[in-house]
Amino acid sequence: MSSEITYAEVRFKNEFNASGAVSKPPAAPKEKTSPYQRNPGFPKQLLASLLILLLLLAISFFIAFMRKGWGCCPENWIVSNTSCYFISFKFSNWTNSEKNCIGMGAHLLVINTKEEQLLIIQKLNRHSAYYVGLSDPEGMRQWQWVDQSPYNESVVFWHSGEPSNHNERCVIINLVNGNWGWNDIPCAGRQNWICEMMKIFL
Repeated sequence: MSSEITYAEVRFKNEFNASGAVSKPPAAPKEKTSPYQRNPGFPKQLLASLLILLLLLAISFFIAFMRKGWGCCPENWIVSNTSCYFISFKFSNWTNSEKNCIGMGAHLLVINTKEEQLLIIQKLNRHSAYYVGLSDPEGMRQWQWVDQSPYNESVVFWHSGEPSNHNERCVIINLVNGNWGWNDIPCAGRQNWICEMMKIFL
């Protein structure tokens, strides 16, 4: 049996060329690297930065609205820190004035502080008088606010010499001798009026 000799041709990487010099294999093409490949954590850092930015914006937005009270008032009402005010240019007696306010989800004005009095009088017509939510139903000088707030003797703004008549059981704000103040009048008198409601908080 004849034996077959198999020759394997072995090629070395470094072969001699015809001139006898060793030839180098062709260089492998350089792979393009993106920023993400150079820094594998880059997408996570970008996402974290965006989340922090959004969080800061949300906090700033929240603080800005907190300063405003997160509240709103109906259109054409005067806005304060906690209340909304409506000044009527129509005329009515005290009882119907209060009914008109109730119909708007409010009540006649209740003045609790000097600051509130000053805020309101800046918006009033100097030639008009306006009902507020203070009355003396029994004519006994027992003044009552419509919202049952206590009548505070230290926060009153009566004109000099007022209240002056037991038969005048309702109160207006008007201008006398250049000063705004309170005056008691008969409840049947037709005057403008001022309504107040709490801010609508969102």
